[in-house]
Amino acid sequence: MATDPFQSYMPQALALARQAAEAGEVPVGAVVVRRGEIIGRGYNLTRTDKDPSAHAEIAAIRQACRALDTDRLEDCDLWVTLEPCTMCAGAIAHARIRRLYYGAIDPKGGAVDSGVNFFTAATCHHVPEVYAGFDEAESAALLRDFFNKRRD
Repeated sequence: MATDPFQSYMPQALALARQAAEAGEVPVGAVVVRRGEIIGRGYNLTRTDKDPSAHAEIAAIRQACRALDTDRLEDCDLWVTLEPCTMCAGAIAHARIRRLYYGAIDPKGGAVDSGVNFFTAATCHHVPEVYAGFDEAESAALLRDFFNKRRD
């Protein structure tokens, strides 16, 4: 019996997003995958680190680059629970990520399929393949529940 060679890494990204929520951070998690192995992990730490650039995608990309001792992740895929913002889309392009998979759309802060549509800009030097909607309901529920609790 043949097996499907495609494997989703969104469950690992969601686990990291839950860690972010437990730390009081906006629940976004990300993993970088190369040849079926997770080589970079991250979740939002902007408040903890007092660093506006401490987004899940940035942390995962940094860890993956250190693991491979390079600044290019051309044969790597990024899985993230929320549509990346402009800063993260720029980092994805500069790292030369091969494929981007994301969960929930972010109509307010997203920059891939929302907002500025970063990868369609003439000044964008690298465009990954983009796949949206992976575990979208769970990703969105994590965010909705987090912000509802903060408002209470």
